Amino acid sequence: MNYKLVKTFTKAGSTLLLAFSFSILSVEGQEVKSLSGANSPQDDQNPVWIGSNTLLFSRAFHPENLGGESDPGDIWMTKRDESGEWTQAIHRPDLSTSGYDVPLGLEDVLTLLIYHQEKERQGVFQYSKFGSDWNFLRKIEIPGIETFEGELKGRVSQGGDLIFFSAKSDQGFGSDDLFVSQKSGAATWTLPQNLGPVINTVGQEVSPFFDAKKKELYFASTMHEGANGKDIFVAKALDETFQNWSKPKRWVQISSRGSEGSVTFISPEEIVWTSTQNSDGFADLLTFAVLVPLEIPSDFEIPSLAEASQTPISSSPSGTGMKPVPIFPQVSVGIPEVRFESENQMTKEESPNAEASYQLIAVDEKTKKALEEFTVSQKRMGQWQTLDPKNILKENLVGEIRIESKGYFPKFLSTSLLMSQGPTLALMTKMEPGANILLDAVSFRRGTAELEGEDTLLFLEGMANLLNENDGFKVRISGHTDGAGDPGLNKALSLERAGAVRDFLVDKGVPFERLRIAGWGGTRPLASNATEAGRAKNRRVEMTVEQ
Repeated sequence: MNYKLVKTFTKAGSTLLLAFSFSILSVEGQEVKSLSGANSPQDDQNPVWIGSNTLLFSRAFHPENLGGESDPGDIWMTKRDESGEWTQAIHRPDLSTSGYDVPLGLEDVLTLLIYHQEKERQGVFQYSKFGSDWNFLRKIEIPGIETFEGELKGRVSQGGDLIFFSAKSDQGFGSDDLFVSQKSGAATWTLPQNLGPVINTVGQEVSPFFDAKKKELYFASTMHEGANGKDIFVAKALDETFQNWSKPKRWVQISSRGSEGSVTFISPEEIVWTSTQNSDGFADLLTFAVLVPLEIPSDFEIPSLAEASQTPISSSPSGTGMKPVPIFPQVSVGIPEVRFESENQMTKEESPNAEASYQLIAVDEKTKKALEEFTVSQKRMGQWQTLDPKNILKENLVGEIRIESKGYFPKFLSTSLLMSQGPTLALMTKMEPGANILLDAVSFRRGTAELEGEDTLLFLEGMANLLNENDGFKVRISGHTDGAGDPGLNKALSLERAGAVRDFLVDKGVPFERLRIAGWGGTRPLASNATEAGRAKNRRVEMTVEQ
């Protein structure tokens, strides 16, 4: 599904309000829209339907959040009116803290569960309904919940006796895994149970929704077959243990070129999901403009014995003579899936007498297929020297290497990231409409729009060559700053920096009319501005292929 955005602006009094109400047309002709008035330039995640025409969700980095613009998530609410339109979202400080907060849903009609990650409140808490208000009740006991890391996401299943959630665990299969906990008392729940290797991969699985009636699990994944960024997948529970599942199937109907991070059901016929479609990395809440038949995967397959019996990487016993070995081409987001093999099963290249070297494989970021033709080079004594990707010698290998393939943006990779065990995978971004890359090699003199450093000039020269070789595209250069200082000055500086990049490219022969610029100041952060590392990440220039 390809999304075409048409934004609508409404005016209230003397203030221009960006309502973020837009239509998006898919190639299948199914019209998709954002929840009218519900979206913002901030990150909206984990929508939860609680009935009474009410949707709760977590909104990050909004200035009204209790922790301010650096707050990673407060509870917000939008309601659907009698005409079917979604009202302007409102902040729910009574359900929020100054830390990370996410709604999990209704335990029963009068009890709401919220996850808090803050100094004063850490874990899952009950809120009791009184009229139209929710009042804090108590913390529920879920053994070990404090040991999980990252931004927990998930939902209570229908019936209120199961919580499915995603989080990072030192006993998991990958970055984020899916878990389930079952209610055992009025305020007690069981030890969270990992859903196993058919569901969880070495990649990222997040934000589950479990349909208790159909025994189907909906979740976002970066690693299952067909994933492009994060996509929504569906799997069916094969028994009541939640350890045996069908092979997950990608929900094609709501998949896009962007990244789908979550889905929730308003009714058996209606859904709301989150999708990231642009460079800011922030998600919007989407739904179909009119009810359409949901084309949910149903042809579930039983996994093989090998797929159902893998062991969590982190819990593999030390000293057992086992090591992770990449499985290719089932890859995603920079790292391959792995299996464990005995260390005595060495290939010729791994033998102690072999010269120390690395291997590198270039992979199309979208299709996850290996590229047949690409080059690898390293800068030595001011010149780029070609390396053999099948035998990159460790000796004298420092700094960065450059990976290039015709029709793709060049990739710069720190040599410290090269894997000694198996091949390193370099995800390459194809130069096509919608593609977006970070111009991470571009530097400026502090507080100015003056390009700085030889590496910056060499990088932009390479970018100019690429644009001249692919003259059928127009691109947008977007400047961003951190959130420190005056917002107006930041926006002006970001626009000037984007203009400086454009001017350089024009000097190198790229036609002016093919280059558009934008300056966003600090309005689209990638990370929290509370730390220097976060601020450094937010100071950036990006390039997006528009047509």
